[in-house]
Amino acid sequence: MAKEKYNVAVVGALGVVGTEMIRTLERRNFPIGEFRPLDIPENAGKEVTYNGEPVKVQAAVKENFKDIDIAIFSAGATASQALAPQAVEMGAVVVDNSTAWRMDPECPLVVPEVNPDDLKWHKGIVPNPNCSTIQMVVALKPLHDAGKIKRVVVSTYQAASGAGMKGLQGLTDEAEEYLKTGKRVAPRVHAVQLAFNAVPHIDVFQEHGYTKEEYKMIGETQKIFGDDSIKISPTAVRIPVWYGHSESINIETEKKITADQARDILSKAPGILLKDDPANNVYPTPLDSNEEDLTMVGRIREDLTIENGLNLWVVSNNIRKGAALNAVQIAETLIRMDLVRV
Repeated sequence: MAKEKYNVAVVGALGVVGTEMIRTLERRNFPIGEFRPLDIPENAGKEVTYNGEPVKVQAAVKENFKDIDIAIFSAGATASQALAPQAVEMGAVVVDNSTAWRMDPECPLVVPEVNPDDLKWHKGIVPNPNCSTIQMVVALKPLHDAGKIKRVVVSTYQAASGAGMKGLQGLTDEAEEYLKTGKRVAPRVHAVQLAFNAVPHIDVFQEHGYTKEEYKMIGETQKIFGDDSIKISPTAVRIPVWYGHSESINIETEKKITADQARDILSKAPGILLKDDPANNVYPTPLDSNEEDLTMVGRIREDLTIENGLNLWVVSNNIRKGAALNAVQIAETLIRMDLVRV
């Protein structure tokens, strides 16, 4: 039976995403009884602010999940693999932002606007999809429902914050040095300099020349849609912006969807903000995502090279909807569907 308030832990509370998770819980007035920030033992005793009050960080160890109803993780795959089962054992439902559980067949991979009913078969751990996958499926699901998507070609333009705090600092340091010297600088985080550049290399290269990031988009999208027949060809690129992932998406559908029909469909879809008036320079950009929770869609046009094709430009804040917000929305949906074990 649902409760009025829930005890919530945020694991990795001092990181970029953990900090945004705390802000998101505050902003959405999440029904929290006790708020418990957890982080690596070395950070125990530090403080975070929740609803204007300082709260001491505790060590992310098994005993500190006692009496926790919902544990939202942003601590990396290694920590999640070790700690998430322990949190479940202590009675919590885990929403995990790492790669650890996404493709586990025992764990539903959920975007609440897309496949909330998959939460019904969770066994204690609900992984959060990859940031680039989340915004793509939010935009594509209404079109998939209307015309059944056969094929997706997507190029991502991903912000430096996708690499965490080190990605943000690395971009800043590179830019400052480049502006001082005017010469190519040593890369701080990526394989080559990111400042004033575009790097078509996110995560590790795998077979057939695709990166792990690109393979994530394939497997995760098929899992979320429950349809392995959808063909997906991604290229993931890091660009020198702080926040906001952009995606150029081309889809082919079984049933014809005109650009006007797509605009109408997307204007009514949950989680989407339509910004599509290019004649007046209205289209989404990464800067627009800084204070925006919705996934923005624009530049909708028909692909003139095939019969049933559409092109879209999709932008979303990778730290908000791409991580913290989606995790909190999963927790909210678990509560609404009375799927929190208490």
